[in-house]
Amino acid sequence: MTLPKNFLWGGATAANQAEGGIFEGGRGLTNTDLMPIGEDRKAIAFGSLDNLERRSDYFYPSEEAIDMYHHYMEDIDLLAQMGLKVYRMSISWTRIFPNGDDAHPNEVGLRFYEAILKKLREHQIEPLVTLAHFDVPVALIKKFGGWRDRRMVKAYVNYAQTVFTRYKGLVKYWLTINEINILLHQPFVGGGLIFKEGDNIEALKYQAAHHQLVASALATKIAHDIDENNQVGCMLAGGSHYPYSCRPKDYLEAIHRDNGEYFFIDVQSRGYYPSYALKKLEREHITLSVEPEDERILKENTVDFVSFSYYSSRTVSGYDEDYATTTGNLFKSIKNPNLPSTDWGWQIDPLGLRSSLNMLYNRYQKPLFIVENGLGAKDVPNEMGYVEDDYRIDYTRQHIEAFKDAVEIDGVELLGYTTWGIIDVTAASTGQMSKRYGFIYVDRDDEGNGTLARTPKKSFYWYKDVIASNGEVL
Repeated sequence: MTLPKNFLWGGATAANQAEGGIFEGGRGLTNTDLMPIGEDRKAIAFGSLDNLERRSDYFYPSEEAIDMYHHYMEDIDLLAQMGLKVYRMSISWTRIFPNGDDAHPNEVGLRFYEAILKKLREHQIEPLVTLAHFDVPVALIKKFGGWRDRRMVKAYVNYAQTVFTRYKGLVKYWLTINEINILLHQPFVGGGLIFKEGDNIEALKYQAAHHQLVASALATKIAHDIDENNQVGCMLAGGSHYPYSCRPKDYLEAIHRDNGEYFFIDVQSRGYYPSYALKKLEREHITLSVEPEDERILKENTVDFVSFSYYSSRTVSGYDEDYATTTGNLFKSIKNPNLPSTDWGWQIDPLGLRSSLNMLYNRYQKPLFIVENGLGAKDVPNEMGYVEDDYRIDYTRQHIEAFKDAVEIDGVELLGYTTWGIIDVTAASTGQMSKRYGFIYVDRDDEGNGTLARTPKKSFYWYKDVIASNGEVL
């Protein structure tokens, strides 16, 4: 048996991509509620287009998403049928504090998640809860400018303390901030940042990053103080960087690109700014505003485990002319001729997952948790409404084989694996429903049409057998 008996098999979703119901239960607006499908989505995500008011000519996919707000209980029943051991979900900050920093929490929102967590426990499904999954209250973006302002730390910490206290005993595994390095690539998504003419964009991103790192460390301390059984993790948008060739400049570029993404996790896992990050800030004449206590806060409150998403590897070069053919999503990457690609150009590289696990474990020597991995594809139901997604089964099988080898052969300590998304949700990158990841089909299209009916795909039954055998039957 390769994997430990208590290995956590599961799946993942996020509130902003699944819940909908953004005007129900006293919830306030969050940044991703203002990201439409269409050509403006990317500019908004980058923080270059100010869009803090809803527009009638936009379609906002998060408004209804897959309406988990009204379907959560039946969805959990389906997860239980699949045999899930863990379900990764996020709490919507503005369901608890509609304006982000209200004097008192919203009891309706607190009860909503309490019912979900108790339902998971009834089915013996371990909740893995993300506090902020691309989630910045719009009221705080208007008030403070998002995470560029130090006052965000106090608001976040108060929110964290509220949910840690309320859900003590219901949740053991927590993630502080989802894909924290996305702040550097999509500053509005990751930090609620909107840039004005004359802004030093790099300086503002790294100042916001510092605030998030301090907030994450303080939340980690509070979680441990409230319940010594709490396990708190950080979360990285992961993926190894390959040198385009054996030219030394390509290899060095791969090292630099890895460092650029690992910066956040270095701080959260080790408790201090790595030397390469300090040199980068010095080189770019960025002086962070740091409070006297920050160094101690970061040092004393490192995370218990490291979690990450993995969808593909990236190929990089030290020479600009090599980027004539690029691929992927947020991360600048040369198309690797040795790898197939998804319908959206993400390259499929199961062995890259094993490489990433080795690199992260060797770097941090902390337990790892794969909390996102999946295939975005255009699923087409047959005349019976059934999706035979053998391509998804094949993708997942290869990635499971890769992480099993990392555990058995390489000695990596791995807590669990949650596929993205266990049920079809709106895509974070494009807002589309047609970019489907789930083992459960949701009847909804890119324009918001459909019955929202849930139908297990072929992969649903395959994954059920995988879990029941603890990964031995693939």
